[in-house]
Amino acid sequence: MSLLIPDIRDHHDAHGDLEEDEKYHTLLSTLKQQNPQDFLWEFESIPGFFKQTSLDTKDMEFRYTQESFGILQDWQQIIQSLNHLNNTSEDHIQYKLFFLARHGQGWHNLVTKRYSKQEWFSKWRFLGTDGELTWGPDADLTEVGINQAKENHLAWCKELNNGAPYPTKFYVSPLQRSIKTHNITWPNTEPIIFENVRETLGLHLCHKRSTKTEIATKFPNVRFMDGFPEEDELFEKEFAEKRECLHEQFVRMNRVLQHIFDNDEDHDAISITSHAGTIRAFITVLGHRKFTIPTGGMIPIVVKGTKRNIRQAAL
Repeated sequence: MSLLIPDIRDHHDAHGDLEEDEKYHTLLSTLKQQNPQDFLWEFESIPGFFKQTSLDTKDMEFRYTQESFGILQDWQQIIQSLNHLNNTSEDHIQYKLFFLARHGQGWHNLVTKRYSKQEWFSKWRFLGTDGELTWGPDADLTEVGINQAKENHLAWCKELNNGAPYPTKFYVSPLQRSIKTHNITWPNTEPIIFENVRETLGLHLCHKRSTKTEIATKFPNVRFMDGFPEEDELFEKEFAEKRECLHEQFVRMNRVLQHIFDNDEDHDAISITSHAGTIRAFITVLGHRKFTIPTGGMIPIVVKGTKRNIRQAAL
């Protein structure tokens, strides 16, 4: 039986707080006017490649590991179509296939089922243990989370044998539950730690990362982006007394995509292992339909990026 099955909390993470979408577009419009050079790329998800783009696909019932990740064509056709789009498009347009993976179950996921939402927000999110379970800082994977990552690894082995593209770039959140999930799913790889693909920032101790030295010691296979700080400055300074709003997180993921499309032109298949909130943010930025991702789950999305010039961006 699969361990990659979404629950009601996963559904809320994907579908709740819809007013944040409008706030995101309002904030993004303001930021584009203030600093148009920061948001030259515009993004959209492209339908016709995966079942997950269709409103007919019921996300709470869909099991991607049992349906070849949801492919609507065979993998060879998908790769050929992606290559054709990139080879025939204008220079300011890129197409990429993203595999957006969520970490396996962490101890923080488990503890939020032990206590009510009110108890979590009033007390337990600020702490790292209740004396029995430990979930912070930098929550680790549970045994279930480890097994979810193993299930994903087996699913990937099957799809790679069927012709799925092996990602040529791997990014991962700096939180250990995401790094562990990546390493189990993709052994013998060197993922790049991307500070900004982490979960919603602030207050929740489970979302505070370890130091750079601790991460490097525990996970010697990872690489860090230039300028990665030793301490968790985002948690300690910018969000020490408040929590990041979802629409602010959406802007953060837009900036992540701006970076990728600026710097990874030669990489058409990219894996990013992160969090529920991060994937929700990516989906919003890309204009993809809302889709529930279970702990340990993954969604593939074909993305079109169109780069405006500075003059267009300022208009």
